[in-house]
Amino acid sequence: MKPGAAISWRRLWALCRKESYQIVRDPSSILVAFIMPVVLLFIMGYAVNLDAAAVRIGLQNNDSGQAAQIFVNALQRSSAFEVHSGMSLVDMKAQLAQGALRGIVLIQSDFSSRLLRGQGGSAIQVLVDGAEPNTANFIASYVQGVWAQSQAAMVQHGSAGPRVAPPLAIDIRLRAWFNPSTVSRNYLVPGSIAIVMTIIGALLTSMVVAREWERGTMEALLATPVTRTELLLSKVLPYYLLGIFAMLLCLLVAVQIMNVPFRGSVLELLGLSSLFLGSALGLGLFLSTLFRNQFNAAQGALTAAFLPALMLSGVVYEITSMPLPLQWLTRLLPARYFANALQTEFQAGNVGALLWVDAMSLFLLSVFWLGLTARKTRRTLD
Repeated sequence: MKPGAAISWRRLWALCRKESYQIVRDPSSILVAFIMPVVLLFIMGYAVNLDAAAVRIGLQNNDSGQAAQIFVNALQRSSAFEVHSGMSLVDMKAQLAQGALRGIVLIQSDFSSRLLRGQGGSAIQVLVDGAEPNTANFIASYVQGVWAQSQAAMVQHGSAGPRVAPPLAIDIRLRAWFNPSTVSRNYLVPGSIAIVMTIIGALLTSMVVAREWERGTMEALLATPVTRTELLLSKVLPYYLLGIFAMLLCLLVAVQIMNVPFRGSVLELLGLSSLFLGSALGLGLFLSTLFRNQFNAAQGALTAAFLPALMLSGVVYEITSMPLPLQWLTRLLPARYFANALQTEFQAGNVGALLWVDAMSLFLLSVFWLGLTARKTRRTLD
């Protein structure tokens, strides 16, 4: 395996064909490449949902005035809440402690009278389950939003006091760019594709060289005129084509089945996928060459590729909210740049300033991992 020897395209084709037959004969490769991507996309797109809806809250209305009824009707019409009333406050607190309710809205008996007199004070009390801070903040914000909307109805019905000013003649129009429906699935699915491609690229290739060592076929390869470049290319090219096919499958499922909008270019998407696969395949081959055992190599791929891609790529957890050392660590992860590029392609389209930075970062990481794998691959048995 001389690194400087000329490439024999005949030998390379034979080795690629051998590796392709191995992929077809191995059920685990088919499972990881074709079944797992679809399953993970559906899990990330539907089960992992950041959109809070129909949150269970308790409601106790101790006021029979018109203003209180307007506020109660606004709460019950809101799609954000599933309102449960008719229970005592003690029962509601017990259900809040058990997790059956996420919050309690308590309207004091002097709610309407305070509004009519224009007096302030604690007329509405909101109890939330602080064990889940995100849900607690969601309930508090939406109750305040419902209160703001119900004030206009109170003014029209004359149930608001003199200090509740009528709405100003200002038309506030909210527009959400890039994701007008504000559905989290449109953001999570492109990022999930980056995680899926990490699994395909790193997990599958982490076992290919180790398989050769375990089966004793590596010694036979070392006895042939196969060069180091030919051996590495024969391990990379078949799995690269497999990764591209999986990328197209993910794109088809995301757009046609999950209704995630795609505003970019398919050619750009394939180019970015190629750069990412270079780093993912290089990492997997490096682990396979390093461990020479399929089980250890697979565990290493899960630890070094899949878990960082899931936790530190910014798909699920915001990078800017992480400690500063972890923020710098994410700059070394190919999944961070690929997930950002996919979200740009899906939601914004061709934004060259963003895609160029991601593409260059993926290119440098691909050169690093493939170069490290080539350096580690030697013509020795030790």
